Amino acid sequence: MDGPGRKLGLTGVPRRLWHQNLSIARNHRLHRILELAGHELHLGLPGPGDGVLVWGRSPTAWRGERLAARRGCPLIRVEDAFLRSIHPGRLGEAPLGLLIDPVGVHFDSAAPSRLEQLLAEDLQNSNLLLRASQLIERIRHLHLSKYNNFDIALPVPEPGFVLVVDQTRGDASIRHSGAKASDFAALLDAACRDYPDRRILIRTHPETSARLRPGHFGPQDAGGRVTLFTDPVSPHALLAGAAAVYTVSSQMGFEAILHGHRPHVLGQPFYAGWGLTQDARPLPRRTARLTAEQLFAGAMILAPLWYDPCRDRLCEVEDVIDQLEAETRAFREDRRGHVAAGMRLWKRPHLQHFFGPLRFRDDPVAADRLAATSGRGLLIWAGKEPPGFQPKAPCLRVEDGFLRSRGLGADLVPPLSLVTDDRGIYYDPSRPSRLDDILSRPMPPGGEVRAAALIGRLRAGGFSKYNLPAPPLPPLPPGHRILVPGQVEDDASILRGAGAVRTNLDLLRAVREANPSAVVIYKPHPDVVAGLRAGGMDGGLADLVIERADPAALLGAVAEVWTMTSLLGFEALVRGVPVTCLGAPFYAGRGLTRDLGAVPGWRDKVSLERLVHAALVEYPRYWDPVSKRACPVEVVLDRLESGQGLGAGAVNRGLAKLQGWLAGWAWLWR
Repeated sequence: MDGPGRKLGLTGVPRRLWHQNLSIARNHRLHRILELAGHELHLGLPGPGDGVLVWGRSPTAWRGERLAARRGCPLIRVEDAFLRSIHPGRLGEAPLGLLIDPVGVHFDSAAPSRLEQLLAEDLQNSNLLLRASQLIERIRHLHLSKYNNFDIALPVPEPGFVLVVDQTRGDASIRHSGAKASDFAALLDAACRDYPDRRILIRTHPETSARLRPGHFGPQDAGGRVTLFTDPVSPHALLAGAAAVYTVSSQMGFEAILHGHRPHVLGQPFYAGWGLTQDARPLPRRTARLTAEQLFAGAMILAPLWYDPCRDRLCEVEDVIDQLEAETRAFREDRRGHVAAGMRLWKRPHLQHFFGPLRFRDDPVAADRLAATSGRGLLIWAGKEPPGFQPKAPCLRVEDGFLRSRGLGADLVPPLSLVTDDRGIYYDPSRPSRLDDILSRPMPPGGEVRAAALIGRLRAGGFSKYNLPAPPLPPLPPGHRILVPGQVEDDASILRGAGAVRTNLDLLRAVREANPSAVVIYKPHPDVVAGLRAGGMDGGLADLVIERADPAALLGAVAEVWTMTSLLGFEALVRGVPVTCLGAPFYAGRGLTRDLGAVPGWRDKVSLERLVHAALVEYPRYWDPVSKRACPVEVVLDRLESGQGLGAGAVNRGLAKLQGWLAGWAWLWR
């Protein structure tokens, strides 16, 4: 994989850059990205060896252009990269990538740009093109675009329409691509003329739909077989259903190429002239003939400077896609807001981080009524639904994720991951869950590589659900060692997912009966050891009881694991340890475990990589306590490894001690 130094293309960019614009002075993301790339950005006048920076062809760029010409300094232009953010920059959201260009600007066809130079080079590297092909698939699968504040659940018209793409009036990418406002009328005329029997769909620009900037088309252009389409649907869904695409210079023309279209283009955008478009105004100097993968490699891998906002570092486009996947998931689930029920008081501030502004109600029925009347969704802690509860509002059940924290939930340590489920919940085998639905589908693009990397990192880092500090393992007896993880016996995973064996003591009896000569090692649940939850001990059936131990170290020292429904069974599978299940945890019935209990018939056989990707990438949501934003699982592993941002806080520690003290006196209320 090419490193950032190869991608930046900053040859000819001086270390010190000067500007004449207050908006650039206030652009903290631009300053940080340039700083990480080894440059300084200042407001003022350049000296010898310095450069002048301007924002693309903005209305104030003339100041820097004149200054650079007067002082004989290199002129550097900067623009947003093609995967930018959830919302447009006009709403204040910082970009995830920049195009920093010492040659020109990518949308100005009057002269070459650095991107054009890259595309004219020999882009025959097989590794680069394979990478580009995989990334194209992934971007299409995740519905990622420059702006991502659309709703992928909204319906799109029946396939077969001709798509005409509108743009905002006065946009520099129109004028500098050799086009003009009147070309949009010509664009619509050409589509109607070329396809006299097709429906014509005019797609309004997102900024026009948000009433930030006007477009070129309006209700007066619709009628008959022409429809003005303003719904905030996924551009990828539209492109998948289009029979043909017409554009002046929109980025959707580039995305159309990634969908296999050969769009009709009236202007001269960066993607025109390479043999992938039908050009009304060919650009003679662009003579190379590219594939879609080569175009993508230049525009998305080699040219931009990408930024990871969680780790505060330059990164590859893959990291930006991971980040946008996490952020768009959160945006799409939370865009209408939620009313939350069944949430303990101490959890509520942390739930606000995950789900945005929430309205809380103690009564689930009242919460559902408020959600339904206000157009919000309902969040309910899994297991807190009243018997027979049938919510009227869209409902997401919430539970801790499988990489939760550094510390126990019973100790009031806030979670780094939560799962949301609109169908059931993972530990309840009586009905399919969202996790079951995910596992019924093929591995998403790029999933095999990502899951394999996750498995390697989980094994090397010894990660578990709670990641508690533990002393070294004591000497273990020789022989065939079986690890039996204890569980909280009134936990929902036992109440819903256990079979005939429902207590720790009965589990140990079953293990001993089936393995009379084995070395049985019993590890009580951490909540039970802490005196915070109920769970029987070994009853003298285990050869060794280890109350505090690193789960990864234990798993590395045993031959197999027997469990009812413990998550430690999943962690054992990740580390290649055989697992026998007496209950029906989410990982049972997948062809990866020996199942002695009944498992649902709907569960599909999957690979370990598919299970890991579903359970740790697709099913949970993660929140980064450092950057205060949604994040991918890899960032959470970084935080668990370093401990950065994971302090529990004095208030939570005090509440946990009080909770433990009250648990010790619970017999008074029995």
